[in-house]
Amino acid sequence: MNKKYIYLDNAATTPMDPAVVARISDEMANDFGNASSQHALGRKARQVVDQARHEIAKTINAQDKEIIFTSGGSESNNNAILGTARARKNIGKKIITTQIEHPSVLNPMKRLEDEGYQVVYLDVDETGHIDLNQLKNELTDDTILVSTMAVNNEVGSIMPLQEIGDIVKDSNAYFHVDDVQGFGTIDIDVASMHIDLLSVSAHKVNGPKFLGFLFERDGIKVSDLLLGGEQELKRRPGTENVPGIAGFGVAASELNKLDKTALQEKYAHFQKIILNALDQNKIDYEINGSIKGPVSHHTLNLWLKGVGTYSALTSLDLAGFAVSGGSACTAGSLHPSHVLTAMYGADSPRLSESIRISFGRFNTDQEVESFALALVKMCQRIANKR
Repeated sequence: MNKKYIYLDNAATTPMDPAVVARISDEMANDFGNASSQHALGRKARQVVDQARHEIAKTINAQDKEIIFTSGGSESNNNAILGTARARKNIGKKIITTQIEHPSVLNPMKRLEDEGYQVVYLDVDETGHIDLNQLKNELTDDTILVSTMAVNNEVGSIMPLQEIGDIVKDSNAYFHVDDVQGFGTIDIDVASMHIDLLSVSAHKVNGPKFLGFLFERDGIKVSDLLLGGEQELKRRPGTENVPGIAGFGVAASELNKLDKTALQEKYAHFQKIILNALDQNKIDYEINGSIKGPVSHHTLNLWLKGVGTYSALTSLDLAGFAVSGGSACTAGSLHPSHVLTAMYGADSPRLSESIRISFGRFNTDQEVESFALALVKMCQRIANKR
């Protein structure tokens, strides 16, 4: 691209950290050993994988042996959900999740419903949060899994993980957290929160695509979905992507240095820049969800009244700004956001007049200010045509 293109779609993916790119490039150029081989090159590759595993385990207060490398968040979610269901079907066939989960959670749930499992989808309010009393009422002796995201990928609502963990720990259920959107933006401690399974994707934290991990608490039993060799502590077959894992380790090391509170303050500042510009120019809008309470400020979802989502995205793209209409996994379809539908109802105009802006740690005030100006101009132009 000749012109400067400003990227504000970090909830979909993030640009790779230059340090990650350098580490991956070095590994690809100089080391090619199979981490399962016994010779020197294989042992060196194994050391690279083990060091990355250690850095990643520290990010969530896990043991190294509890980290299983996967192809990404979708595989991790599928393995956690389907693997738990298959391993524990003799205990019960009830599963609890929420209405606003990612498709890589909701679609495995649909598959399990087809196989005779009972799946309960907890309601959410207009801020994207569940009612813990509904969870308590639904948690029965035959419940084998409670699965919820840490941070919603469309509106940024943070689920009460500590409270959920405290509720679930004394039941028969495992507690699974889809941490793809929370990893790197909020602090999570799998031990204190009583989390049994947790899914993460590297490309959401300035790491490489097609790589992630599943935290699997030591001692729990989950059936393997893939069959093959004995890689990844005999729990996930397939030759390890050593260069990618090395890069993921660098990304995790950077996360371990970050002050998440300061990062959230930076993102909240970005939100204020945009909202102040809209308010000062009397743009008719509302926030989808909330920017107060338990939310991650890296995401700002706006209902731009009278401005169609497709028109907004096209106009902003032509002006040099990347934002989205919702989850990148569903935004290419004509289906309205299931998250906004759950929050506001199927007839709400928000479903066709909303955009999602999502920040990353490399964004600057100047970039956000430029975007805010373009957003105002676009809304004013469309309003004048009506």
